[in-house]
Amino acid sequence: MKLLTCGRWLWMRTIGFTLVGQAVDSLLFLTLAFAGTIPTAALLRAFLTKWLAKSLYEAAMTPATYAIVAFLKREEGVNVYDHKVRFTPLSLRG
Repeated sequence: MKLLTCGRWLWMRTIGFTLVGQAVDSLLFLTLAFAGTIPTAALLRAFLTKWLAKSLYEAAMTPATYAIVAFLKREEGVNVYDHKVRFTPLSLRG
């Protein structure tokens, strides 16, 4: 996404990936840990609560993320764009 947005919209990348990643994490963890032990409605409420809390936290921390990223870019003097890199973990080629 950084390449597609030319390095802009950090907030969209961080919050967007948090929304997706925490949905997968919450669904897998809660299903494996509690499926069959608590009612489905309670499991759904737990999923939504966990996902929403983590997502809201990420949104609230966005200003801090911007500050840290700006500091690191300034101190290290780099802004990395991974051109011509394959990010698939399923590739057999290096």
